[in-house]
Amino acid sequence: MKKLWFMLVTILAIGLLTACSSEEAEGNAEESDSGKLQVVTTYSIVYDIVKNVGGDQVDIHSLAPIGSNPHEYEPLPEDVKKATDADAVFYNGLNLEAGNAWFDRLMETAGKDGEDAPVFLMSEGVEEMYLTSEGNEGEADPHAWLDIRNGIQYAENARDGLIEADPENKDVYEENAEAYIAELQELHDRAVSEYNKIPEEERVLVTSEGAFKYFSEAYGFQAEYIWEINQENQGTPEQITRIVDIINEKQITGLFVETSIDPRSMEAVSEETGVPIRGDVFTDSLAAPGEEGDTYISMMESNIETIQEGLSQ
Repeated sequence: MKKLWFMLVTILAIGLLTACSSEEAEGNAEESDSGKLQVVTTYSIVYDIVKNVGGDQVDIHSLAPIGSNPHEYEPLPEDVKKATDADAVFYNGLNLEAGNAWFDRLMETAGKDGEDAPVFLMSEGVEEMYLTSEGNEGEADPHAWLDIRNGIQYAENARDGLIEADPENKDVYEENAEAYIAELQELHDRAVSEYNKIPEEERVLVTSEGAFKYFSEAYGFQAEYIWEINQENQGTPEQITRIVDIINEKQITGLFVETSIDPRSMEAVSEETGVPIRGDVFTDSLAAPGEEGDTYISMMESNIETIQEGLSQ
């Protein structure tokens, strides 16, 4: 069924491409002649990192919109067209875009084989961590960006990819990346300092999805969760019972729920244990523009504050 849906989207996209009016064609020509690199990214966090490095030299389209699940996104006809026209594509990897093989199929449909237009892996060089739940054993955990040191690696990969795609603006990308990486390093150092204020035995982070492995390794936490990764089978009675037992055994004092996840499972856990939800944390998506967490730096700042305050009560 999903394969049929994707074929339909492709047909619609081709129709849109071939049925453009002369006015639309002129508009597209103006866009391509703007001198800016046409870039596609797979979701909002990669979008923001590439935007910070690319600055005014790039026009960027993010595939999975803010608040959506990039694990199993379903591309729209506009996405097919943007990907086809792109000068460069940036994706997370580590299985993030692997659900239903949507990203691979999109790249095939768009004719992006890495030759006519580069396709860049943002997590290149990251030390992978792996899933352990039944049916997912040995698969890469995609949430590397929650360790800000990996965010720095992403920024370096964005810089190198943009330079490869647009060598004429090499100096601009290097300058932008240097300033952005300095901000990220300062933020990482601040996170270490803030989390060191929490006694080590109290650094247990309970969330809905098990997205905080990289984070916990970086900042000295133990990560617990209801389910390990977003998929169809989540929030089951067995999963709820398991995390309730862990919360009671470890005498957890605060729970957290992700901004991009239905809170009802965590609310049920809170009601069952009597342990309050201390705040919302960001994982797979930025906030809407103008809201707290609408950039990668802002979302990580919010996480630092929310977790530090929540576990200090």
